[in-house]
Amino acid sequence: MYIIDFNKPVHVHFMGIGGISMSGLAKLLLSRHFTVSGSDPNPSALTDELKSLGADVKIGQCAENITDTIDVVVYTNAISPDNPELLEVQRRNIPLLTRGELMGQVMKLFPHSIGIAGTHGKTTTTSLLSMFFLDAGTDPTISVGGVVPEIGGNFRVGHGEDFIVESCEYKNSFLSFFPTDEIILNIEADHLDFFKDLDDIRCSFRRFAKLVPEGGLVLVNSEIEDLSVLFKGIQGLKTYGVCKDGENADAFDYAAANVTYDDKGCGSFDYCENGKVIGRVSLGLVGSHNVSNAVPAIAMAMRYGIPFSTVQEAAKRFTGTKRRFEYKGTLGGIDIYDDYAHHPTEIKATLTAAKNTGHKRIITVFQPHTYSRTKALLDGFADALSLSDVVVLAKIYAAREKDTGEVSSEDIKNLLAKKGKEAYYFSGFDEIENFLLQFSTQGDMLITMGAGDVVNIGDMLLGH
Repeated sequence: MYIIDFNKPVHVHFMGIGGISMSGLAKLLLSRHFTVSGSDPNPSALTDELKSLGADVKIGQCAENITDTIDVVVYTNAISPDNPELLEVQRRNIPLLTRGELMGQVMKLFPHSIGIAGTHGKTTTTSLLSMFFLDAGTDPTISVGGVVPEIGGNFRVGHGEDFIVESCEYKNSFLSFFPTDEIILNIEADHLDFFKDLDDIRCSFRRFAKLVPEGGLVLVNSEIEDLSVLFKGIQGLKTYGVCKDGENADAFDYAAANVTYDDKGCGSFDYCENGKVIGRVSLGLVGSHNVSNAVPAIAMAMRYGIPFSTVQEAAKRFTGTKRRFEYKGTLGGIDIYDDYAHHPTEIKATLTAAKNTGHKRIITVFQPHTYSRTKALLDGFADALSLSDVVVLAKIYAAREKDTGEVSSEDIKNLLAKKGKEAYYFSGFDEIENFLLQFSTQGDMLITMGAGDVVNIGDMLLGH
C-alpha cells in the first residue's frame, strides 16, 4: 500500500471527490498544502466548495483527467472496474488508495481517534459527540457522514489531538482504520450486495472491535444480539443501554434511566455510570432512538474529561444534522420534514418519533435506496412504513446498481395494501409533487424519506 508522508505534500487525485467523506479528506489535504484534483459525475455544493479552496475539480470522469503530475489516486466504493479514469490509472501504474485506507492513514496522525460505527445512528452520534468536544474547546478534527450546521459542513480540520470519525462498514471500509476508542451502536442486516449475510456483518464488526489497542474503550450497545459471544475476549469492552420498566441502571456500564419526553418528542433522562446517577440530560433531538444514541456519546466525552455541565448544555442545544428528521418548512399548514432513513429500523425509529408530534396525519414519501437492499428487506420496509398513515412511493434510487427487474417500489405498495394501508406509487417526482399538493391538508406532517434525492420533493413544494 502507498504510504503518504504528510510532511511532504504530493498531488492526490480523488475519484468521486464530491462524496461526503471524500470531500472531507480532500479538504484536510488542502489544509496541509497538498495539490488536490478530483472528478465527480455531478456538480454539488461540496464540489463548489472544494474549487473555492483550490482543488482542481472536473465534472464527469474520463481518462483525460489523469495526468502525469498525479502521485496517488484515491477512489470510492462506487467506482466500477470499467471506470475510464480507473483504467487509465492502472495503465499508468499510478498508486491507488481506497477512501478507507487514506482515512486510516490520517487517523494515525492523531494521538486519539474515536471511531463511531453501527448500522444506524452513526451520523447523529458522531455529530453529538463532536458538539461535546467543540464546546469543551478541544479543537477536534471531525469526519461525519452528513452536513452539520455547527461545523459548516461534513469535515472540520482542527488543531487538537482528537479525531472523531464516522466509521462505515460497507465493503469493510472501517477495517482500514486505526481507532484508539470505539462506539458500536447496533449491528443489523444491511449492504447485502457486499456482505453474505448477518453473520458476515457481525464478523466484520468483531474485527473492527479488535482494532482498538490496549487501554482503549470499545463501547457497545447492550441490545446487540449474543453480545458476550460476539465480543468475547475483546479488551476494553463496556456496555451501554436505556433502562426499560423495572430495569436497573447497574445492568449496564453506562445507562439512561427515568426517560421522559416533552411535547416535541425530545427525550430527557438520568445519565448513569455503573448504576450511579451523574445528572439529568435533556436532548434537543427527537425520539427514543436518539436517547440511545446520546448515552455512548456522553460516556465517551466523559472519558476524555469533558465536564458534565458542558455535555448537558450541548445536548440540549444540538438539534441534529441535515436530513435527520430535519424540519424544512410549512406550506398551507402542512409541516414538511426530511429524513435520511433508508433501512427498516431507521424508518421505524423516525416514524415512531413523528407520531408523537401531534399531527393529524403522517404522510411519508419514501424512495427505496438500491435494488439489492429493497429486495433483501422488502417485508421489513412494508412493516416499518405501515406506521405512517399514508405512504407515497417513488422509484428505487439505483445508486451504484443496475435494475435487474427483480424488485420495484410497487412491491412495497402491494405489501402495504395487503396490510390495509393507504399507499400510492408514482414514477416521477413531478407526479408526486402534484399528488401531494392536492392530497395533503392542514395539520398533516409530510416526511420525505430515503438516502437518494427524494429531499428534492420537499424543496420543490417549498419553492427552495
